[in-house]
Amino acid sequence: MPSSAAQLRPIRLETLDAARFEPYGWKLGKPVRAGGDTPAFLSPASDFWREHLFDAGAGGQPEILWVSYRNRDMRIASLELHRVTQQAIVPLTAPVVHVVARSDASGAPDPATLRAFGIPVGEGVCMAPGTWHATRVHDREASCLMLTRASTTLDLIAHLSAGQPAAESEIRAIEPLLVTL
Repeated sequence: MPSSAAQLRPIRLETLDAARFEPYGWKLGKPVRAGGDTPAFLSPASDFWREHLFDAGAGGQPEILWVSYRNRDMRIASLELHRVTQQAIVPLTAPVVHVVARSDASGAPDPATLRAFGIPVGEGVCMAPGTWHATRVHDREASCLMLTRASTTLDLIAHLSAGQPAAESEIRAIEPLLVTL
């Protein structure tokens, strides 16, 4: 890995926007739109509406994870991918920096599609299956709600903690980059 930030490819942190995030999945936390086809209820006491129908993949059981992100190093040297499930991340206590990429024809992260988004508290993203990603924090630990597939979690834990081959996920080294804030 290069020893100085000057040798790293810079990638600018962007504000989360539904249109800019669309190639990678869906922005969560959009304003309610009443009167359309999306189920919604608005009242003086509370509003609720469908934000997204989550797909855990064929035969997949959705699960909610509690994730604590602590890595403040804005150098990114690897990305993670989940093959069969969508994955949602909603920061609850602090914003996160979320780097995403699509795959090239060989299945590797496509450098031309790399983007970094700031996800504020109270908003989130749901990544499409096959989206490469890495998550960092600005200045303090961030607790996040994550919606994923139960078997993907078990597969990744076995890989990270015991070196088992991963079937539903992949972690791949990339040409190092630096997220610039």
